Amino acid sequence: MIMSPAEPAGRRRLPLRDIVLLVMLGVVFGFLYWALVQGWNLLAVAMGPAGDLAQHVLLGGWLLVAPIAIAIIRRPFVGIIAEVIASVVEVVFLGSAVGPLLVVAAALQGAGSELPFALTRYRRFGWLTYALSGLLGAGFVFVFSAFRFGWFGQDLLLLRLGLQLLSGIVLGGLLAKVIIGALVRTGVLDQFAIVREDGSARPATVRRER
Repeated sequence: MIMSPAEPAGRRRLPLRDIVLLVMLGVVFGFLYWALVQGWNLLAVAMGPAGDLAQHVLLGGWLLVAPIAIAIIRRPFVGIIAEVIASVVEVVFLGSAVGPLLVVAAALQGAGSELPFALTRYRRFGWLTYALSGLLGAGFVFVFSAFRFGWFGQDLLLLRLGLQLLSGIVLGGLLAKVIIGALVRTGVLDQFAIVREDGSARPATVRRER
């Protein structure tokens, strides 16, 4: 069935190209997230006695796929789905030691990252929205991890939280905005909602002809 152009964006079915892109993003970031785990291990060794805090310093990197998928496709739940796909790739294909609980954490990350965009009905994609996306994505998963690892009551709780929220803002939010801007300028996203629905983001082919 063909949807009317006037129908609310949230109710339109995803075109096949959006579904394919969503899966591709999940798979690619699943591998990137696995690589980030190796970086985490190296950083933990380099930090010595403070190595346990390395996970909080890099946490924002594991939030990237959600805001990127949301910005490109601009439909409800794509951030959550992208994070879950990436976690499944990590668990099933790359043998993550975290196991199925990683999927739960990914869903929480995706939900937190998507919330600021959802509250704007997927219409505002400024720096503040991206920063809030990283902040909430990091915050949601922090609560889950704090219960899981028994961080509540520790002297380092506030330090852990501060590092993780800052990482979420910078690596999981603002960096996503930078990446999206770079992708738009290449023209690879000209057929997606990020260009069609954003009057300020003209197709790269048009920009080159001017």
